[in-house]
Amino acid sequence: MADDLKAFVGDVMGASFSRVESDYGDGFVRLRVSEAQRRQAKQDIRCVEDALIELLRNARDAHARTIFVATARSGALRTVTVIDDGDGIPHHMHERVFEPRVTSKLDTPVDDEWGVHGRGMALYSIAQNAHEASVIASSPGQGTAMRVVFRIGDIAERKDQSTLPRLIAGENATWTLGAGPHNMARAAAAFSLSTHETCRLYWGSPAEVAQALRAHGARLIERGLSAGLAGRFAMCTDADSLVDVAAATGLSVSRRSAYRALKGECAVLRPLFDELTDAARARRANHAPEPCDMRGLKIAADDMDAFVSALNQAWEGLAASYYLESSVEPSVRVTRDGIHVVFPVAKRL
Repeated sequence: MADDLKAFVGDVMGASFSRVESDYGDGFVRLRVSEAQRRQAKQDIRCVEDALIELLRNARDAHARTIFVATARSGALRTVTVIDDGDGIPHHMHERVFEPRVTSKLDTPVDDEWGVHGRGMALYSIAQNAHEASVIASSPGQGTAMRVVFRIGDIAERKDQSTLPRLIAGENATWTLGAGPHNMARAAAAFSLSTHETCRLYWGSPAEVAQALRAHGARLIERGLSAGLAGRFAMCTDADSLVDVAAATGLSVSRRSAYRALKGECAVLRPLFDELTDAARARRANHAPEPCDMRGLKIAADDMDAFVSALNQAWEGLAASYYLESSVEPSVRVTRDGIHVVFPVAKRL
């Protein structure tokens, strides 16, 4: 009798009935075990690079047009924050999306070069391998900020995380990845290659991403468009507010770094695909050998604070000798080819 009733309900409700264990509304469901197994991915989460790909695929499948990725390493902890302008996640699903077989892709699973995406196991597997995994900020139509913290040792990552891969031009204006370490930057580049026509991916440090989000939000607001999470950054007018907004979006930014971001002193991020293709064209035009590291100099916030402190001490002695104001704040700008320091000069009366 129970089987007959189940069959009757299945006939009335259609094929989705046999695939769904629970329906949470807003397009989110928990798949039945049989359906999740049918969508089995080619590989599980075995390293930080795998996790990054899954986070990027989630953003893509949520119809994101712009994705910002910030990574940072502190001791044994690796933090990855992905911020997108996609569909967003309703508040009641912020924790549940990390449960097994929970997905918003009941009828739209994606089979791409990384396997089937939509079985509701990627975020669950990430959470099982992570020290911390959470939706930091998200609501329908406003995009999503997701932060994952890994303890290296519990999960592997490549030792070289600073080297960007190089692209090689192929026929018919196509690009392929060249040699290089299979690090997170390469994973991001591979994703960018497959999605650059529909999605822009920005890659950088938390401070660089905060500055890029601020600029992106300002452009959208000027055009009268909804700015989502980026709009919060565009409204910041001082370092303290930028630090707070960054923290509420999963980015750890020091006050000094926030001050530099507000002044536009952080490296200006461009879409990763554009950065890599422009570098490849420049190398080809100059017939230059492939460099092993195409990234500009990056200085950690603590090291920058120590550097500025030493500069201040040196300035005090010089200022005393030439009757200059000693209590001034130097401007330190890091570019791809140097570190530029400017002290405003004011004579004491």
